[in-house]
Amino acid sequence: MHLEIKNPSTKCYKCMRPSSTCICKHISPFQTKTRFIILMHPKEYKKEKNGTGHMTKLQLENSEIIVGVDFTNNNRVNEILTKEKSCSFLLYPGKDNFNLSIRKSSEINSFMGTNPHIFILDGTWPCARKMLKLSKNLQKLKRVSFDNKIKSKFIIKQQPDSLCLSTIESVYTVLNLLKEGDLEQCETKDFLIPFEKMIEHQLEYILNPKSKHYRSNANKEIAPKNMYKINPERSIIFEQES
Repeated sequence: MHLEIKNPSTKCYKCMRPSSTCICKHISPFQTKTRFIILMHPKEYKKEKNGTGHMTKLQLENSEIIVGVDFTNNNRVNEILTKEKSCSFLLYPGKDNFNLSIRKSSEINSFMGTNPHIFILDGTWPCARKMLKLSKNLQKLKRVSFDNKIKSKFIIKQQPDSLCLSTIESVYTVLNLLKEGDLEQCETKDFLIPFEKMIEHQLEYILNPKSKHYRSNANKEIAPKNMYKINPERSIIFEQES
């Protein structure tokens, strides 16, 4: 009889997590009409294990990741903008944006077309603002946003506000709004499962720090909700600006 023993120090090079907490069996990629271009800050790119941008890419067949800070002269970004100029959008909060939460189906289809390309800034809130400030080509894009009424499940990360969402939660929200607008027909009910499993693994370690699946020097604390505004750096870009 062959007994397989998982070594927590080995790594799954698909989900980028330790093999003992691999979430690949929960990954179910599907096709969308909308193409999501995840513009990932280099600092976020290093957070392979906990970053939700990489996880979002795994879940969406029609998506890609481009790493950088200033995308003004980025060849791939400019290639997309040149080819898809009329249907390229930036997902970014703001009062004067095209708010998907309050628009009718006809308005969404008329504004976004049948195959929109949505750029997403993946990084902490300060990093996302810097990326936009430096990227002159992104500043010219039409912007879309939504009214967030749910609390993020990313409880193991500090955030500016409890209503801020991670990248994967933001994309999930947008997809559901586009479905309501009859622009998408994809099934999203299992979209967040890999994300939820990642959180479960992290909480399991916090509750069982001696578990053989985890490193002994990992952070054992969860920041309570009232500490979120003390340290605004978090892997999320969506919040309402005043």
